[in-house]
Amino acid sequence: MQLEEYLARDDRIVLPLGSTEQHAFLSLGTDSILAERVSVEAAQPLGVAVLPALAYGLTPYFGAFPGSPTLRVDTFLDVLRDLLDSLHGQGFGRILLVNGHGGNAPGAALVAEWMAANPGAQALFHNWWNGPRTWEAVQRIDPDSSHASWLENFPWTRLEGVELPAERKPMVDRARLQGEDPAGVRRLLGDGSYGGVYRRSDEEMLQVWQAGVEEVREVLEHGWR
Repeated sequence: MQLEEYLARDDRIVLPLGSTEQHAFLSLGTDSILAERVSVEAAQPLGVAVLPALAYGLTPYFGAFPGSPTLRVDTFLDVLRDLLDSLHGQGFGRILLVNGHGGNAPGAALVAEWMAANPGAQALFHNWWNGPRTWEAVQRIDPDSSHASWLENFPWTRLEGVELPAERKPMVDRARLQGEDPAGVRRLLGDGSYGGVYRRSDEEMLQVWQAGVEEVREVLEHGWR
């Protein structure tokens, strides 16, 4: 009922996209947690509705890590198309997909295709962690940042009672990683991190987070045609 009332004054809605997959010493739900939280914090001052995160995405390369289920690419794209179609059919004319998982990149092409087929609607695909200002903050703090490194280690993605290694892990050879099957990916990664330090100060993390929230809010407020 509240959403029906909301639609009388605003046709924007946010759909966070995540994944359930290994994140070394962090939560399996890291990508979904971050995508949903950054969306909520960005949208709340604007009064824009935010849906729960889509918790499953594309992560076939982590198949040798238990607890990392993946969708097939065509399944994932069909799910996104169905969600866009149904939201649009309910009256949401501007849909922002806030992505928290790099493997979901094919979704950006689907959104463009959907837009072309639905000229009366708008949909945007935004990777929250690598917007220009957010990525600038990341690079300023520590360029060695990637999957399951300090970059994803926020207070809300940590696991209680889990000790993190203190050393800096060498960055994985990405070119070699791309040529491996899931068992080979696990052999190369070991604990699952792509490399770098496992934790930085909460003050530094807040700098990255604030930039991410502000960029999502900017897209939500000014990104539409």
